[in-house]
Amino acid sequence: MGDLRKTYSILLLFLLFAVQACANSESNQEKTVFKKKPEIQFIKPQRPVQIKLKRNGSGSYSWELKGDDPEKVIEVNEKLRGSLEEE
Repeated sequence: MGDLRKTYSILLLFLLFAVQACANSESNQEKTVFKKKPEIQFIKPQRPVQIKLKRNGSGSYSWELKGDDPEKVIEVNEKLRGSLEEE
Protein backbone atom coordinates (compact mmCIF):
# COMPACT_ATOMS: atom_id res chain seq x y z
CA MET A 1 0.00 0.00 0.00
CA GLY A 2 2.89 2.35 0.74
CA ASP A 3 4.46 1.74 -2.66
CA LEU A 4 1.18 2.40 -4.41
CA ARG A 5 0.70 5.68 -2.52
CA LYS A 6 4.29 6.68 -3.34
CA THR A 7 3.75 5.91 -7.04
CA TYR A 8 0.51 7.95 -7.15
CA SER A 9 2.11 10.90 -5.40
CA ILE A 10 5.05 10.87 -7.85
CA LEU A 11 2.64 10.59 -10.77
CA LEU A 12 0.53 13.44 -9.35
CA LEU A 13 3.60 15.66 -8.93
CA PHE A 14 4.71 14.88 -12.47
CA LEU A 15 1.27 15.82 -13.87
CA LEU A 16 1.21 19.04 -11.85
CA PHE A 17 4.62 20.05 -13.20
CA ALA A 18 3.54 19.21 -16.74
CA VAL A 19 0.35 21.26 -16.46
CA GLN A 20 2.25 24.15 -14.88
CA ALA A 21 4.87 24.08 -17.68
CA CYS A 22 2.18 24.20 -20.39
CA ALA A 23 0.38 27.07 -18.68
CA ASN A 24 3.60 29.11 -18.37
CA SER A 25 4.61 28.61 -21.99
CA GLU A 26 1.29 30.01 -23.25
CA SER A 27 1.48 33.11 -21.06
CA ASN A 28 5.09 33.89 -22.04
CA GLN A 29 4.37 33.97 -25.76
CA GLU A 30 4.19 37.47 -27.24
CA LYS A 31 1.91 38.42 -30.06
CA THR A 32 3.69 39.33 -33.26
CA VAL A 33 3.11 42.95 -34.20
CA PHE A 34 4.01 44.32 -37.61
CA LYS A 35 4.72 48.02 -37.72
CA LYS A 36 4.57 50.08 -40.87
CA LYS A 37 7.65 52.13 -41.54
CA PRO A 38 6.75 55.54 -42.93
CA GLU A 39 10.11 56.01 -44.67
CA ILE A 40 9.34 53.18 -47.11
CA GLN A 41 7.49 54.55 -50.11
CA PHE A 42 6.67 53.18 -53.47
CA ILE A 43 8.07 55.14 -56.39
CA LYS A 44 6.05 54.99 -59.56
CA PRO A 45 8.38 54.29 -62.48
CA GLN A 46 8.29 57.00 -65.11
CA ARG A 47 7.87 56.14 -68.72
CA PRO A 48 10.40 57.57 -71.15
CA VAL A 49 9.49 60.48 -73.39
CA GLN A 50 7.86 59.28 -76.60
CA ILE A 51 8.94 61.02 -79.78
CA LYS A 52 6.76 60.97 -82.88
CA LEU A 53 8.90 62.30 -85.75
CA LYS A 54 7.21 63.78 -88.84
CA ARG A 55 8.63 64.90 -92.18
CA ASN A 56 6.65 67.24 -94.39
CA GLY A 57 6.75 67.61 -98.19
CA SER A 58 9.50 70.25 -98.20
CA GLY A 59 11.89 67.95 -96.28
CA SER A 60 11.74 69.68 -92.90
CA TYR A 61 11.08 67.75 -89.71
CA SER A 62 8.68 68.27 -86.81
CA TRP A 63 7.86 66.11 -83.81
CA GLU A 64 5.36 65.43 -81.08
CA LEU A 65 6.56 64.62 -77.58
CA LYS A 66 4.63 62.75 -74.88
CA GLY A 67 5.78 61.94 -71.36
CA ASP A 68 4.94 61.93 -67.65
CA ASP A 69 7.52 64.49 -66.54
CA PRO A 70 7.24 67.93 -68.18
CA GLU A 71 10.88 68.76 -67.39
CA LYS A 72 12.04 65.66 -69.27
CA VAL A 73 9.83 66.55 -72.24
CA ILE A 74 11.34 70.05 -72.39
CA GLU A 75 14.85 68.60 -72.08
CA VAL A 76 14.27 66.18 -74.98
CA ASN A 77 12.75 68.98 -77.06
CA GLU A 78 15.84 71.14 -76.55
CA LYS A 79 18.14 68.25 -77.49
CA LEU A 80 16.16 67.65 -80.70
CA ARG A 81 16.28 71.36 -81.62
CA GLY A 82 20.02 71.43 -80.90
CA SER A 83 20.64 68.40 -83.13
CA LEU A 84 18.70 70.03 -86.00
CA GLU A 85 20.66 73.28 -85.69
CA GLU A 86 23.98 71.42 -85.95
CA GLU A 87 23.03 69.92 -89.31
